[in-house]
Amino acid sequence: QMQLVESGGGLVQAGDSLRLSCADSGRTFSRYAMGWFRQAPGKEREFVAAISWSGGSTGYSDSVKGRFTISRDNAKKTVYLQMNSLKPEDTAVYYCTADNSPFRSVASMMTPGSWGQGTQVTVSS
Repeated sequence: QMQLVESGGGLVQAGDSLRLSCADSGRTFSRYAMGWFRQAPGKEREFVAAISWSGGSTGYSDSVKGRFTISRDNAKKTVYLQMNSLKPEDTAVYYCTADNSPFRSVASMMTPGSWGQGTQVTVSS
């Protein structure tokens, strides 16, 4: 069972950057693809980015491609989401998730299993 804890959210202005982190306190982090989802008020949770267990494959939603970068440090059992050129429409609670199957090589095929508690990102115009 993975225990995921997100951090790094906050209130920023449009055009600013933020880096989210998600740390796992378990022992199996390196085996699983990881992803970030977000949920804005009144909207469904949506996919943002994913990274394979090895870090060799990444995938992004069209809305963040070219602005956000997902990465991982398996030694630190942490996945990151670097968010640049933030827009007001990026405002949401961001959730970290781990794949429900280990050793997935194609990031975009990950299926969410464990979830973190979420971290709020607010971008003002």
